[in-house]
Amino acid sequence: MTFFISFLSGFTAAVIGIFPPGLINMTAAKTSVNDGRNRAMLFVFGALVIIFFQTYISLLFAQYINKHNEVVVLLREIGLIIFTALSVYFLGFAKKPISTHDTALHIKSKKSRFFIGMLISAINFFPIPYYVFVSVTLASFKIFSFDTFSIFNFVFGTVFGSFLVFYCYVVFFNRMKSKTDYFVSNMNAIIGIITGIVALITLVNVLKYYY
Repeated sequence: MTFFISFLSGFTAAVIGIFPPGLINMTAAKTSVNDGRNRAMLFVFGALVIIFFQTYISLLFAQYINKHNEVVVLLREIGLIIFTALSVYFLGFAKKPISTHDTALHIKSKKSRFFIGMLISAINFFPIPYYVFVSVTLASFKIFSFDTFSIFNFVFGTVFGSFLVFYCYVVFFNRMKSKTDYFVSNMNAIIGIITGIVALITLVNVLKYYY
């Protein structure tokens, strides 16, 4: 049961975090269209290697933070401010995103897809704070624990969830194109709503600590 919960937590967090059109998944999709699925999957595997290490490092940070309650509370307060600001920004001030046709990186080399996938994934620092926040939040609700077994299950769940999303982009991009364009055109509102929900959850946790 512990294996299933920690694996599912990582899997769910990865799907939610990676499914929105971004540089990695859109580049994988464009690579599939232009150069074939095999090269696109090499790109994906390269990205997954970095995601594995990023997630593991994130959980090590989170494990340390979770042992220091004062740091957890401080991060929640900082997170509350950040997510509230993001929600206000995306719902009220952000400009309309660029179409997905322009979001993918054009890769000229056809011999180093694996390493290019590693490179593009490595310059994306979002997963580290994202998985730190997710794992600490789950731990605060007693859904996740920072023992070695659970950490690796979470990491493998994250890698599998990431692979599934990337695979869907590689295989079904042409069918998903109209839906991803709709998603991107409404991305500000969607992100604003998500960050607003996270801000509310964080606020509840902060209030529970003080009251």
